[in-house]
Amino acid sequence: MSKKKDFDPADKFTGLSTIYDKARPGYPVEALRAVLSHCALEEGSTLVDVGCGTGISARAFAQFGLRVIGVEPNSDMRLVAESANKGLSYPAPSYQPGRAEATGLPPNCADAVAALQAFHWFEPDQALIEFRRILKHAGWVILVWNERQESDPFTKSYGDLIRNIPKASELEVSRSKSGEILLHSELFENSKDMTFQNEQILNEDLLIERAFSSSYAPRQPVDARRLKDSLKRIFNDYEEQGVVVLKYVTNVYLAQKHA
Repeated sequence: MSKKKDFDPADKFTGLSTIYDKARPGYPVEALRAVLSHCALEEGSTLVDVGCGTGISARAFAQFGLRVIGVEPNSDMRLVAESANKGLSYPAPSYQPGRAEATGLPPNCADAVAALQAFHWFEPDQALIEFRRILKHAGWVILVWNERQESDPFTKSYGDLIRNIPKASELEVSRSKSGEILLHSELFENSKDMTFQNEQILNEDLLIERAFSSSYAPRQPVDARRLKDSLKRIFNDYEEQGVVVLKYVTNVYLAQKHA
């Protein structure tokens, strides 16, 4: 039974699209290649990227020759995604408005449906029903998150700051458990999870932008200044040659539509 949200998550990133696209981490090539291999996706396969944001993940899949359709309800994020198509050396993703629970796409149109860093914002039961509807026979659902690897001292210091932000800890706990829903869904079979190492190299400005690209980052001037000062402090404590490294584990969850 899904829990009804008391806000529209699509609005959480309004005004953050440019900084989000600039400061969010990408995904390890080995993780993407493992997904393509496991799901038998090849050049020309159709992948629907739901909650695609500014197109970071859509472009990552499109570079392998997939036909990518990005579905994103936030017009600010979608505009940045569309702008980033200019000058790509591979087939550009297409983008359209829609939600995970109602993509607006026809049935049986996708070889795979993916949600990267997004599924925890959805109504999970309704989203999985919609994913199954638009998947072709034996198509795959792909859920991916970058989670901080806090065995690393700097990454833990960063995480400690983030957890002091109201609602941040609650969101991170719910996000970390979201992939399990797919693994146990009766709508799908052949579930599998995989993990990969990832990292993000940041100068001081990018570190600050990384933090403020989050939906829960403070926007009130006093609170925002306090967080910026704390980020500068830990940057100075850990930087080497003008950069710090945030360590991540990229968690991948896969399951296949019932025959």
